[in-house]
Amino acid sequence: MNKRSLPDVMAAMQLVGHGDIDKLVYRNDLALPQPKAGEVLIQVTATAKNNTDRKAREGLYPTRDKADVTSFAIGGQSTLTFPRIQGADIVGRIVAVGDGVDAARIGERGLLDFNIYAHVGGQPRSDINLAPDYYGHGADGGFAEYAVAPADQFHRIDNPELADAELATMGMCSYQTGYHMLTAANVRAGERVLVTGASGGVGTALIQLCRAIGAVPYALSRRDKADALIALGAEAVLDRTEMDDFTGQIRALTGGPPIDAVMDLVGGEMTMRFIDTMTFDMNARSTYPRLSIAGAGASNVSEVMWTVIYLYQVQIFGVSHGTRDEAAQLIDWIRAGKIKPVLHGAFRLSDLHACERYFMDRGANYLGKIVVVPDAQWAEHGARFAVTAGPAP
Repeated sequence: MNKRSLPDVMAAMQLVGHGDIDKLVYRNDLALPQPKAGEVLIQVTATAKNNTDRKAREGLYPTRDKADVTSFAIGGQSTLTFPRIQGADIVGRIVAVGDGVDAARIGERGLLDFNIYAHVGGQPRSDINLAPDYYGHGADGGFAEYAVAPADQFHRIDNPELADAELATMGMCSYQTGYHMLTAANVRAGERVLVTGASGGVGTALIQLCRAIGAVPYALSRRDKADALIALGAEAVLDRTEMDDFTGQIRALTGGPPIDAVMDLVGGEMTMRFIDTMTFDMNARSTYPRLSIAGAGASNVSEVMWTVIYLYQVQIFGVSHGTRDEAAQLIDWIRAGKIKPVLHGAFRLSDLHACERYFMDRGANYLGKIVVVPDAQWAEHGARFAVTAGPAP
């Protein structure tokens, strides 16, 4: 292993079991991870907070209508074992490399593609990801001072205009998921796209990604976030607290035509309303109505009318993670400055309990992503973005 002078131990926040935030235990005596062949050791400077961290901790990944404590288990059984270091969207610098990795990469700043990719039929595939897992779940992630990851999934991002905390907000957990929602639904330039849950990490990513491919995003959020979302690229913002005559609101905004595709992060009782925005005038359509689902913020269970689904030929796409090809496209867009960070603020790693409470209680002023910065990196990479603990105003 090629490396700089490194400590023997590190600080990290370990998840020690399913439950509340008391299951997150801060330690500063963990052995430094060692990169294996084909891997790099990353000194972590910022890791974005994602809702999947909370859901995995609380065991909120059932695949049926049940209340069991269940882990993310697409491959047949859960790969989440305890203790586990969470945190998927890792930014940092390579400080050591395993066998087979060019030592010249030491010192590179980059962003991790968070996926643990499964082979398809025994072979690696760049265009499909059927049994996804991710760093922070099936392997240790970035809520730590150091992390190991495959060298080919740690992408160099030099862009000096992007602070490390800002770069972490552009991680694959949000942007790749959002991009895969669009590619799954075959969204094309000029199409009208309704983005629900628009103020969160995936929602703000989707608004920008729609513009990157030439589609027109309409955001569902709150009135007080309208200016920020429009500045980000939303064509218009619908207030989720005023859902009366929702299709009428859509007609007024589009000038009459229906929405072409819905990117849904909400679910629950809203699902049929979202479908209605695509089907109220089928004669005005030139493509099938498409619904991409990558979240269930309102409820894990939706009641839909199957007669509407099949008679109106609504195509439904479930989306969790994206592909290597999509990750490569996103990295190109980041390097080219075509998508921008949406950073709400930062917390110290040792204050992850306060970060979790803030994340759950976030309110009117919340937009974008929160990042977690190791205490040793705080002065350089976190302090200027600090969030005061407590509920968002």
